[in-house]
Amino acid sequence: MPIWRRRHCASGIILVEFVYRGGLLEGAGLRLRAVCGRAGVTLRKQEGDGATPVGVLRLLRVLYRADRVKAPKCGVPVEPISRADGWCDDVDDVAYNKPVRLPYAGRHEALWRDDGVYDVIGVLGWNVAPIVPGRGSAIFLHVATPDFAPTAGCVALELRDVLACLEAGLSAVVVLG
Repeated sequence: MPIWRRRHCASGIILVEFVYRGGLLEGAGLRLRAVCGRAGVTLRKQEGDGATPVGVLRLLRVLYRADRVKAPKCGVPVEPISRADGWCDDVDDVAYNKPVRLPYAGRHEALWRDDGVYDVIGVLGWNVAPIVPGRGSAIFLHVATPDFAPTAGCVALELRDVLACLEAGLSAVVVLG
């Protein structure tokens, strides 16, 4: 019996919660190699701890580099990124855990990267309603480095696997402890 669940959205797309546990992301009949944060998974996520939060992380939207990949097929809004896109991770900034336009004065990370890690970004619903400063920011589903190095707290897979999950209806990543 699979531990992931299927449900239908209004458009008729079958949405599937994928489960991350022990280096694997599973759902919709897929079983894929994945990597999480360098500090493993945690029930007590804090900004900069390098851990991936345990919980149901809903897929909110997908961002992508239109100069490198086609718009991914998925059940959430999709939008291209530009060189001016970033994400604020400054706990003292009003834009904490929100997208920002670069240049930006507060601490942030650029979403337009040369290494391909952010060629496709699934924005996951961690610390979003309400946003609590210091509880963690920029928790994404994204492309893994070629050596599958641990992330700063995100879940990462090979590019083809990120695209396959999205097309299969990924609606959330359920991170188990």
